[in-house]
Amino acid sequence: MKTSRFSAKASIGQLLTLAALVASPLAAQSGGPEPAPNQIVVTAQRSGAPMWTIYTETGTVILVGEIRAVPQSTPWQPDRLKEATGEADRVIIRSRPKISPGDIFRLIFRGGSFTKLPDKSVAADYLDLDQRARLAALEAEYDKDYDRGSFLMTAFDLLARRLDFDDDTLDDDATDIVRKAADKADVPIQRPERFRGEDLLDNLADAPPASHIPCLEAAMTATETGPDIIAKRGDDWRKFDIPAVMENPLEIALGTCWPWADPELGEDIRGAWIDMIEGAAAADGTTVAVVPLRVLAEPQGVLDSLETRGFEIGGPVWR
Repeated sequence: MKTSRFSAKASIGQLLTLAALVASPLAAQSGGPEPAPNQIVVTAQRSGAPMWTIYTETGTVILVGEIRAVPQSTPWQPDRLKEATGEADRVIIRSRPKISPGDIFRLIFRGGSFTKLPDKSVAADYLDLDQRARLAALEAEYDKDYDRGSFLMTAFDLLARRLDFDDDTLDDDATDIVRKAADKADVPIQRPERFRGEDLLDNLADAPPASHIPCLEAAMTATETGPDIIAKRGDDWRKFDIPAVMENPLEIALGTCWPWADPELGEDIRGAWIDMIEGAAAADGTTVAVVPLRVLAEPQGVLDSLETRGFEIGGPVWR
């Protein structure tokens, strides 16, 4: 068994990484407008990843709905996505945060403020009796002491080390596949503006402990439900059952935790994706955009916003 990507030793750095953070394909993805066939769209759809298409007077935008940590047992054909990427005019993929040497020193001197509850407080100071009892049961089951740990770090520990959701997964996610294929074919790569590491650290440091309780509750629910939800999430993703993916306890937990649930950061992340997709829709040719599924399909997410703006979207039902 390989080591979890979210080990405790690297937890702070992985917080920043998370912030950057998520049947017949042709028949199942039908719906919406049906213009003349676009061979790039056809090839991309044959990969088996859920995707949506926006056709404009000047070209096509293909939105690939990405989930992180796809189980190895999930059948799909990434080579088809590589092939489509090589024929595209441009691709859009997520960014990583900017981490400077100064940010590393800030982590060294402030690490405790991210990993522990403040002022020697304990979990019971913030949780109600039911929440604390659930956490105590998980502590007993896994022989862990979460009493002083920050709720965000406890949630990540439950998901990554106890539920072990990122073990036995595919080596490359959709973003990695598209990035490598675009580099090889000299296809231009566009990314949303990156967040500075300093801004992310400040945002996280300023968040009160209680703001991470919903994240902790969602992580406890996913862990209590058990590992079967991992394979089901992958299977539902491959079957294009987007509402089922969005209702999966693991997907809910990943979307309930920082930075997605932070009002300021979450709004900035979604706004950046909408701006880039609208820009691609006005450009000539075909764009392949790999977007976190939760950002696409959540209520008032990118797909809802694009539809409200008048775009005709073809693809799986997302709500």
